[in-house]
Amino acid sequence: MLLAQDGIATGAIYALVALGIVLVFLVTRVIFVPFGDLVAYASLSLAALEENRRPGLIWLVLLLAGLAFLTEALTLLRAGHARLLPRAVLLYLLLPALPCAVAYVITPMDVPDLLRIVVTLALVLPTAPLLYRIAFRPIADAPVLVLLIVAVVVHFAMTGIALLCFGPEGARPRPLTGAIFEIGDIIVSGQTLLMLGAAVAASIGLLVFFARTLTGRALRATAINRVGARIVGIRPGEAGTTAFLLAALLAGLSGLLIGPVTTLVYDSGFVIGLKSFVGAIIGGLVSYPGAALGAVAIGLLESFTAFYDSAFKEVVVFAGLVPVLIIRSLLQGQAVEDAEEEL
Repeated sequence: MLLAQDGIATGAIYALVALGIVLVFLVTRVIFVPFGDLVAYASLSLAALEENRRPGLIWLVLLLAGLAFLTEALTLLRAGHARLLPRAVLLYLLLPALPCAVAYVITPMDVPDLLRIVVTLALVLPTAPLLYRIAFRPIADAPVLVLLIVAVVVHFAMTGIALLCFGPEGARPRPLTGAIFEIGDIIVSGQTLLMLGAAVAASIGLLVFFARTLTGRALRATAINRVGARIVGIRPGEAGTTAFLLAALLAGLSGLLIGPVTTLVYDSGFVIGLKSFVGAIIGGLVSYPGAALGAVAIGLLESFTAFYDSAFKEVVVFAGLVPVLIIRSLLQGQAVEDAEEEL
């Protein structure tokens, strides 16, 4: 039961990340490799604010904002739309700089923990949309393999910049709650319950968002057919920005929840993102419930494997992807054969 509790708690974090990966992939066809990096940045930023240190994410966001503005400005000037430059200044400079300014000001102050959490989320939110504008939006119609290669390049570039911004030391923020609950012979921390609650709430929230809201339906339309979405007045570029914004929110929440239970460094997020991607693959990269269940399964597998032989923990987790891919390949092949017979 103890191992299952730990595995489900870890799987809940993987589920949040997997939901973000599926969300971005469905709308933009981008496998967002740096997603896990944003998780680590959120945890490190909150820890820095709690220690009255200015988080390195401030400088990273300002750098991305400057690059995104230059990209947008050049695009507008080439298209002869110089009148839209003030809007670009607002979206790509002023809005991202606002949480950076707030974080810079409150660092030496004794402020409530809730304000630090809100500021941390506000710092993380612009990172993914800015990365989308810089690296992915200019090549939005490229093949999936090209988008994947660019995502890997962005990850390595972010890793180097993050080392300069955050330094090599790890950090761990304080738990969001110190509550302890006894369920039979099992002791469950309030932090664990927050992880589970956040994963469930995010899954339900995404289902409601895509089924009941106009913006969610626009994102679904973009995911199904980008050309058709353009015909009916939906802008795929704006849909992609919205998808990356929601993904950044999930990454920020994941970092706040997982940070208190494990020490993260600037490059710790890559492994978290990779394991979450395995969970998303189990769901076929198309199903939110499937991705969440697959991520929880990965968390359980990791927990039990680490207990029996920690040296093979990573091997077993990633090797578990092989039979899943084989089964999906066989099922897909059977579906193709059935479709050919019908034709």
